[in-house]
Amino acid sequence: MGPPSGHQPSGTAPGAAPPPGTPGGHTAQRPPTARGGDPRAARPAPPPTGEPLSDPALAPDRIRRLLAEAPSLAEVFQHTVAAVPDRVALRSSDGAVSYTWAEYDRRVRELAAGFAALGVGRGDTVALMLGNGPDFHLVDAALFHLGAVPFSVYNTSTPEQIAHVLANADNAVAVCEEAFLPRLRAAAADRLRHLVCTDGQPDGARTLAEVAAAGDPGFDFDAVWRRVGRQDVLTLIYTSGTTGPPKGVELTHGNILTNLGSLANLPELADRVVGGRLVSYLPDAHLANRYFAHYLAMITASSVTTVRDIRTVIEVLRAVHPTVFLGVPMFWYKIKAAVDAAVAAERGPKGHLARWAVRTGLEASRRSRFGGRRTLSLRLRHTLAERLVLARLREGIGLHRTIAPGTGAAPIAQETLEFFLGLGLPLLEGWGMSELSAVATMNRPGDIRPGSVGRALDGVELRLAEDGELLARGEIVMKGYRRDAQRTAEALDAEGWLHTGDIATIDAAGFVRIVDRKKELLINSAGKNMSPSNIENALRASCPLAASVVAVGDRRPYVVALVVLDPQAAPAFAERHGIHETSAAALAAHPLVRGAVERAVAEANGALSRVEQIRKYALLPVFWEPGGEELTPTLKLRRRPILEKYAQTVEALYASEERRPAAERGSTRPGPRPCPGPTRTPPPN
Repeated sequence: MGPPSGHQPSGTAPGAAPPPGTPGGHTAQRPPTARGGDPRAARPAPPPTGEPLSDPALAPDRIRRLLAEAPSLAEVFQHTVAAVPDRVALRSSDGAVSYTWAEYDRRVRELAAGFAALGVGRGDTVALMLGNGPDFHLVDAALFHLGAVPFSVYNTSTPEQIAHVLANADNAVAVCEEAFLPRLRAAAADRLRHLVCTDGQPDGARTLAEVAAAGDPGFDFDAVWRRVGRQDVLTLIYTSGTTGPPKGVELTHGNILTNLGSLANLPELADRVVGGRLVSYLPDAHLANRYFAHYLAMITASSVTTVRDIRTVIEVLRAVHPTVFLGVPMFWYKIKAAVDAAVAAERGPKGHLARWAVRTGLEASRRSRFGGRRTLSLRLRHTLAERLVLARLREGIGLHRTIAPGTGAAPIAQETLEFFLGLGLPLLEGWGMSELSAVATMNRPGDIRPGSVGRALDGVELRLAEDGELLARGEIVMKGYRRDAQRTAEALDAEGWLHTGDIATIDAAGFVRIVDRKKELLINSAGKNMSPSNIENALRASCPLAASVVAVGDRRPYVVALVVLDPQAAPAFAERHGIHETSAAALAAHPLVRGAVERAVAEANGALSRVEQIRKYALLPVFWEPGGEELTPTLKLRRRPILEKYAQTVEALYASEERRPAAERGSTRPGPRPCPGPTRTPPPN
């Protein structure tokens, strides 16, 4: 998807990084229109520099007190508007649309009055189906100022999935882009009283401009938002549905304010992120993006740059230099693969220098973390490596000014964490879930233990059940699952403990290590418990060509895996090696690709215990898409549908072992064995 129509900046190609500049953007000569700024004034807005703010209203102590005492996120928003009205609050990555905090507030007031005129009020749910852009932030903020409950629908959802979510939410109003209108109508035309379209003028739907214009001039916006309280529901987050229909997690204003307050209590972060720069690129239906690129901006007075096309995110990072950035593991795997490829491609003295610098960074990082003495020689070598190579690599990624580079939403391979530590980019791995308002534990800057998800944030209690399940309690725990008392009771016990479904360990220092999802642990035929994500992450870390790996081995004699190629990395590999046919089937069958994957599996097995090692695997002749049968929109595996769909493929991997002579079956082999080429692999059921 490209930038919004009608606001293409002159001299800037879609997705291209905007030129550097200073904050401020354009100041609209009249209130912004429904698609951003005044169309007469629309021009590329430079990325904000995010110079430190000295306003006492945004001092860390004042922010902590505000988060503890504010009755709602609306009050936090209004506090920031009053403190920094002329700073850039929102901008699109192409620079075509830009809002200062004062313009943001003006637009929120107009839209709130318009939605109130449609009958939207406190407690009413409103569905949002929007691409990643400023409109989401404007509409969402307008609605929560009313005390309404905006929630996002994944843009990849089918009409059937949308129908389930909307029936559970029981909303009568939906806001969408024109491209999503047919699916919304197919899913719930009979239940939607009002459809609002942010672009175009489709029949039977209102435009956002019409909604804004329809507001009552006498509407008392300030009186309305002041009635919103901490116990009011702020949003619904629909779980990704890896094991069944999505559940609607009800999060209150108090949940989110408390969670933000826990982060504000970390002095390593709170004193340095005010007035920063954030990048919004993940789906807004995922709490991670709402939290780190929407709610967080409101308390830190940060500027948010929205990215409509996720393929341009690296260009945007290079232009924006975010202060805080959350990457899902797949993002970091791709960055590591790109750095590895760039270093490997260097020849001669430059290549030797690059490889030496990366090795030196890793050595220095490991010595520091494990209490080893950094000799004078190592300190000098590391300083030289920093100046000549490592600093430039971080700048090339666009994260050289990032105070808090985070990773979460799924487990990440320890090798990848150590790699970025060596580059001087310490990833702060955390753990949380929608039911815990986003973040419950986190590694802190200067206090990182790779392989752990850090220690509990202030106000979060943790303990382990007898079977090792991690339980959590505190004010960040959700109100419940919407209209689902049974599943709420299953998740929340009488003492207020949330049963997270994660198996974990907690060491003497309080560092938490997540073993795996309780329902996803593999128990082989010998009774050995194994973590599928540990096996899968080992292979993904060693194999840049793999986008998805599914470890199979429950009640089986050994582990096998399904491997799916990355739709970007695999064709790029083909181009480098002169492979002309780049379909998934052709690549999965090509000897060079299969050889690269086989070497990666052997490397991954070297990092796994013997019982965890992948004995055989199938390289599937397809690409998997987010939101499809196999992956959720946030790239989590839908294990049950995968195992049902590829049951014959899995059975063939085990059956071929049974057909081998007994003596050979009992022997250990030096490496994994791939299944026959895709044309001979049994098709999925």
